[in-house]
Amino acid sequence: MIYEWDPAKAAANLRRHKVSFTEAASVKKINDELRAEYDLSQLKGGVRGKYYKRATAGTNLVLIEPALAKAFPDSDSVNRASRLLLDAASSAAMPSRQRRTRLKRTA
Repeated sequence: MIYEWDPAKAAANLRRHKVSFTEAASVKKINDELRAEYDLSQLKGGVRGKYYKRATAGTNLVLIEPALAKAFPDSDSVNRASRLLLDAASSAAMPSRQRRTRLKRTA
């Protein structure tokens, strides 16, 4: 890994963490391996940076539970359900007069 020296960041880190870069670098090699509970045989075929462009484009990547993943198998179904929930919450939050007016317009 290649590091660039930034004196301003070094000073800020020293103030914040009370440890200089020099002192941190002198520590024995940090164990940068995955935790023991990760099954490496299931991680084969991964692509580093696969979601980088999406993440930097403002897209949110959300991990949902397996049971929900069966009900919402793709982003379109998740987005539709989210919009319905947002509309319902917005309607419920409106004063009753505005809600009646809105319902008449859409009817």
